[in-house]
Amino acid sequence: MRAALEAHGLADGVTVLADTTRTATDAASALGCAVAQIVKSLVFRAPATDRAVLVLASGAHRVDPAVVGAKVGEDIEQADARFVRERCGFEFGGVAPVGHLTPPVAFVDETLFDHDVIWAAGGSPHAVFSLTPAELAAITGATVGPVR
Repeated sequence: MRAALEAHGLADGVTVLADTTRTATDAASALGCAVAQIVKSLVFRAPATDRAVLVLASGAHRVDPAVVGAKVGEDIEQADARFVRERCGFEFGGVAPVGHLTPPVAFVDETLFDHDVIWAAGGSPHAVFSLTPAELAAITGATVGPVR
């Protein structure tokens, strides 16, 4: 995870917290920020092509799979833990936006751009790092737009 951040020109800013960051609410509480500043890394599976689809959404919003599926061009479904581990290399609650074993198709929630600083998972349920929404879009190569 740290190497992936460095490869994208971001300084090693991964912070390991004593408290869990498994949920957006947990992360916001541990960091003392708004839930909307937390990046939820949600992995979906496109069954027709077996592709991983990563949605980087504001912690304050629910993702609509139909909206994202329309952008992908096929239906998507929530990925199970095995698929996430095999494709991404991460466990639930710690899926980082970069450093995936197999690069996913990625989307960034446009509402994250309402904030100057956002926080994303750093590869474990206790690790996070901060960045700007523009940096998030750049390092992931994600399409920015509505996801709900």
